Amino acid sequence: MFKIVKKERLNPTVTKMVIDAPFVARKAEPGQFIIFRAFEDSERVPLTIADFDREAGTVTIIYQIVGGSTMELDTMEEGQELHDFVGPLGVATHTEGLRKVAVVGGGVGCAIALPVTKKLHEQGCEVHAIVGFRSKDLVILEDEFRAASDRLIMMTDDGSHGEKGVVTVPLEQLIQEGNQYDEVIAIGPLVMMKFVCAVTKKYGVKTVVSMNPIMIDGTGMCGGCRLTVGGETKFACVDGPDFDGHLVDFDEAMKRGAMYRDFEQHAREAHCNLMNKEVK
Repeated sequence: MFKIVKKERLNPTVTKMVIDAPFVARKAEPGQFIIFRAFEDSERVPLTIADFDREAGTVTIIYQIVGGSTMELDTMEEGQELHDFVGPLGVATHTEGLRKVAVVGGGVGCAIALPVTKKLHEQGCEVHAIVGFRSKDLVILEDEFRAASDRLIMMTDDGSHGEKGVVTVPLEQLIQEGNQYDEVIAIGPLVMMKFVCAVTKKYGVKTVVSMNPIMIDGTGMCGGCRLTVGGETKFACVDGPDFDGHLVDFDEAMKRGAMYRDFEQHAREAHCNLMNKEVK
């Protein structure tokens, strides 16, 4: 069993949990993920590792409360134990040899972008971070990004914090200013990563994206996380989650990602109904 060491609300819909998982912490690297079950009869859910402490034996996850499973997880408090916490899974983000990188994060995807940013910074890489949110109320991890970046640009859709606009605007400005990036690493909503890749492709800048499709077993057997990359079928859980963004079929990925929206809505409603009955 895996004890919740710390629980912290980062904004109204995003929560951070620190989990006691020494065997996972021992091998974890930025870009990898875990699969958890809150209770014995819970759904298996993948979450990217947001941080880890090998000495303390802990792994940090950051999740957005969007469906029945994350709503269920969010009912748990410090001191309680998750039933399953399996990992690390997936291929770690490649950072060796990179000298100058732009990391672009969007929304809760910033929780995945941060450990990559930190590792690049620790390796002496010059890091320009661009992070975007819908509004000031949804901003997370700003101080952490500032500490790990040589340059940080904050964006909000409504201009309530940082600069107003989308993340592709400052990215293109930085490239036009003459910044020669070894790579751009983009992590966030599919549509954001698609447009980041559209910008970088114009300038011939290698771009890596972190894909998070529907995933069940995390071993490549179920095929639920399949993607088309460069005309070939890949599985995010074992071949990724990082891929060459210029080769990813984003339109297909977005279409497949929308297949279960009705099911997710029913799961949310069922969880809410259950909670209401328990309160009564």
